[in-house]
Amino acid sequence: MPGVTRETLAGAHRVVVKVGSSSLTGEDGRLDVDALRALADVLAARRAEGRQVVLVSSGAIAAGLGPLGMTGRPRDLATAQAAASVGQGLLMARYTEAFARRGQRVGQVLLTVEDVMRRAQYRNALRTLDRLLDLDIMPIVNENDTTATHEIRFGDNDRLAAIVSHLTRADALVLLSDVDALYTAPPDRPGARRIDRVAGPEDLADVRIGGARSRVGTGGMVTKLDAAAIATGSGIPVMLTSTANVAEALGGAPVGTWFAATGSRKNARRLWLAHAARANGRVVLDDGAVRAITVGKKSLLAAGITGVEGDFDAGDVVELVSTDGVVVARGVVAYSSTELPLLLGKSSAALRDEIGHDREVVHRDHLAVVRHRR
Repeated sequence: MPGVTRETLAGAHRVVVKVGSSSLTGEDGRLDVDALRALADVLAARRAEGRQVVLVSSGAIAAGLGPLGMTGRPRDLATAQAAASVGQGLLMARYTEAFARRGQRVGQVLLTVEDVMRRAQYRNALRTLDRLLDLDIMPIVNENDTTATHEIRFGDNDRLAAIVSHLTRADALVLLSDVDALYTAPPDRPGARRIDRVAGPEDLADVRIGGARSRVGTGGMVTKLDAAAIATGSGIPVMLTSTANVAEALGGAPVGTWFAATGSRKNARRLWLAHAARANGRVVLDDGAVRAITVGKKSLLAAGITGVEGDFDAGDVVELVSTDGVVVARGVVAYSSTELPLLLGKSSAALRDEIGHDREVVHRDHLAVVRHRR
């Protein structure tokens, strides 16, 4: 559905909805079944209208705190994974029961960074989600906290939801929070002003975020803004509002903050490179090379490289950075970190003479621009 706006959100065919831990748990850290059922009622009603919904739900670790007698989110990875192991089953059991009351079947999809970092697994995740939707089953997606190894690692389910919205070719992403919208400052501060619509980065110039996290969650407004940037930059508009406003938001009411799409739908591989791939090293570029890959959309050649950082193999993802350390792109490198230093600054003609070929260091088909430099 091209050109989805806040007013037309009610008619969007496929929507990804993300709900956080703090919206699903009470003050005691236990799962709030009433809150979960209320959300399920709204989403099931939308499904009954013939619309598709993918739910990205946090809450596994939080749901495990009560049964384990914990009062707050564990600080160490092993205990957090244990809590997720206990809580994930409880969370899905409650969702299954809540949606069944409205005649809606659900299916669990657990993802890790690896599932969207590696191309084959990325495509398999896409096939699974598509098939569930074809079978009229609502996918409930969560990060697989029980096996994730990089300090639980998408950077919060907000970012995961943005990637899932692209993965499923959603018409819009709805991020549910404890606050009803984005404000220029924490809403309890004097003078804080609600932002109704964000059309681009300039609309965020006055925003001051406190950065506080909830007692049971990992995110905050920073991760939601990051997720909104990922989604809108990929052509997917975003609604940010509170869980209490979800029915009104999905109905197109003037609630929350609407982030208009700022980019076009990206090639899945480029989105994977820009937001999901873990970089194994850095390649430092001179100003000319930065302009060539960001503005000129060219491949990266050895002549424009001034330095190599980290340990990587040919075929790994690396960050491409300017001389002042700003990441401007990510890409799949054609040389290892031991081969590349021998090629630095050399022209294509010199490389043909020395090694018999002048293969690009990063081909433009395997490169995703993160930030433009003019």
